Amino acid sequence: MYAFKITGGKKLSGSVEIQSAKNALLPLMICTLLTEEPIILHKVSLLSDVKTLMQLLESLGTVITVDGDTMTLQTPEIKTTLASYDYISKMRAGFWVLGPLLARMGHAEVSLPGGCAIGARALDIYMTALTAMGASIENDNGYIKACGHLQGADINCWRVTVGGTHNTIMAASLAKGTTVIHNAALEPEVMDLIQMLTQMGARFEGVGTRDLVIHGVEKLHGAEYTPVPDRIEMMTFVSAATITRSHVFLKNARLDLCEAELGVFHAGKVKLIQTDKGVDVDATDAQLIGLPVTTGPYPEFATDNQSLMCAILSLAKGESIINEKMHDNRFMHVPELMRMGANIRLIDNTHALITGVNQLQGATVMASDLRGGAALVVAALAAEGYSTVQRVYHIDRGYYHLEDKLRSLGADIERIWLD
Repeated sequence: MYAFKITGGKKLSGSVEIQSAKNALLPLMICTLLTEEPIILHKVSLLSDVKTLMQLLESLGTVITVDGDTMTLQTPEIKTTLASYDYISKMRAGFWVLGPLLARMGHAEVSLPGGCAIGARALDIYMTALTAMGASIENDNGYIKACGHLQGADINCWRVTVGGTHNTIMAASLAKGTTVIHNAALEPEVMDLIQMLTQMGARFEGVGTRDLVIHGVEKLHGAEYTPVPDRIEMMTFVSAATITRSHVFLKNARLDLCEAELGVFHAGKVKLIQTDKGVDVDATDAQLIGLPVTTGPYPEFATDNQSLMCAILSLAKGESIINEKMHDNRFMHVPELMRMGANIRLIDNTHALITGVNQLQGATVMASDLRGGAALVVAALAAEGYSTVQRVYHIDRGYYHLEDKLRSLGADIERIWLD
């Protein structure tokens, strides 16, 4: 098992390039199931989640080639509509193949994902949407079996769900008639999916609003597309620069994707300047102060950035309170941060009270999920002494060679093997 060994206290400087968003890339790859023609995606990083999805798509009949950072996917024929637990259990986004398989083939058998470290993420909206569109659905020994020819429908989502919006959009693109998703997700990654599907011939109205209209078409064609930059990776490096009082440049980054999060940094006197090539982050004079943070669906504060806030606000002056509204078990990083000297009190599963301390201490800590693991790395960069962050396979799901990027900025970090 690999781990990161990090010696804290090093200033960062230089520049790194922000990768394409994992959460945008995965549904864009799945769009290959909607057409016989090639899908060409640029600026692709071969994250472990991307590799898992490649294997799942290949099992369904997709032919995939990778040339540098360009990926070409083509599914001239779907050989099977069975998406097995072996793939879905490793990556919940794999469940999103349900809608496209059903839309193209009229039937699908997709494994339920099982448990999730950051809490229950119900799939009820997925099922309700497809049932409203005419699908017959049953749960058979942990597999969702769906069949039927999809028709347009009015779908009312009782909560905002990114995955449910992705799945319904893809299914509705090939459904007969018009589908309306009420309370649709507005995340940049959802907008990316809509833009590429539009290039493929799909027809939308109400883009950028909670009431999204999809006019089904008989056939979709191929497309060539570059996914949006990863806003969570950008915030990870902004947080790393902030916690170490450093000055770095983030190529390909876009501040407009994370406007709700910027208040924390502006209040702490971190200078963030958007240029045509990326974002300049100057935190050399940062003075973090305690603030309230409440997560919510986009354009509110992203839940994926909550753990990073726990890390940097642990060194802020005064008290901060974080209200996690999106997931019911997303503070698993808190006990690990406390091992490093952070003063955090969990009030319940949804609130964390943080009292800033002057210094974090190096410790052996364990990543329990992707974003929580990244927060531990950020905290370790500022901690006194060295830290060992275990179970970095969680981090590898969403960051491509994170240690190499940080080392190029001057961080003392290496990947080690633990016997």
